[in-house]
Amino acid sequence: MSKPKTSERGRQSRRPAPPPVTYRRGRGGRREAARLKRRDDVERVPRRSWFGPWRAIVTSLIALAGTGVATYLTLAHYTTGIQLACPDTGVINCEAVTTSKQSVIFGVPVAVLGLCYFVPMLAICLPWAWRSANRLIAPIRLAMSSVGICMVFYLVYAELFEIQKICLWCTSVHVLTFFMFIFVVTGWPDATANWVDEDEDELALA
Repeated sequence: MSKPKTSERGRQSRRPAPPPVTYRRGRGGRREAARLKRRDDVERVPRRSWFGPWRAIVTSLIALAGTGVATYLTLAHYTTGIQLACPDTGVINCEAVTTSKQSVIFGVPVAVLGLCYFVPMLAICLPWAWRSANRLIAPIRLAMSSVGICMVFYLVYAELFEIQKICLWCTSVHVLTFFMFIFVVTGWPDATANWVDEDEDELALA
């Protein structure tokens, strides 16, 4: 029995290609196709560690430290039994700064405003928030850090040119807020890495 020619053997060994996967037209079909595409992309991309990007750890620690300092300043503002551990003579005078008229904005102590800044920032700087696909978290974090750094500029101006005294505890809050702003701005690619571009999915399915 003669063997088939080489060209015939090559044709015989080929298997027919599977039929293309079709999706239902309409909103439901596009969603299903986008979900399958995202699942394939996730399988190809290595999983990140539970802790997420390193900026999540750094910003969480900054927010935690800021919450602690703001809590201490708030207690010192409302409680007479707590005195700030800070020199009260010369240029460095925490009491002069924390009891000045600039220490209250629209009737709210600056220390309380610091708590209102750092506590929410601590929540949205945790690793789960940095890894979240929610498109609201990253812009809110960026907006809050921008407001925080603007407030720092005002408070530093008030200390240097209006009060003409320096508060060490306030300065520590300013430094923490500054680094928070830097890490949030430079970490925008990490914050948006898990966003799903619905427009690109629809174009790919068109």
